Amino acid sequence: MAARIERPLSPHLQIYRRTLTMALSIIHRATGIALYFGTLLLVWWLIAAASGPAAYAYVQAFTGSIIGRLIAFGYTWALVHHAMSGIRYLVWDLGYGFKPNEREWLTRAALIAGIVITILLWIIAYAIGGGR
Repeated sequence: MAARIERPLSPHLQIYRRTLTMALSIIHRATGIALYFGTLLLVWWLIAAASGPAAYAYVQAFTGSIIGRLIAFGYTWALVHHAMSGIRYLVWDLGYGFKPNEREWLTRAALIAGIVITILLWIIAYAIGGGR
């Protein structure tokens, strides 16, 4: 009788070494979910704008508060980060960027670009008077 070869079971999170690529993949999914909820706030704003000045003033009071601005900032970051990660996935779908150093570079670039673009968008918005 041949000796039975002991093979590991399917890999799972306890076997894999956690990497930035893995973390950003999870964050990409989380930002996708967050965008659903943020879009509900956008719809609330649009309905209030169509409903009249009183409804619009109520929404503007909320979005002008500290909590509202934090939510809007988080929504902006989620949108930009999700787009940057989407570009990273597009590069991979085209068959590029699979070498370890390329993969890490793409991941870091997506993370940094998401943060930088979000901050630049908010600086530009405040500079042209959108933050008043």
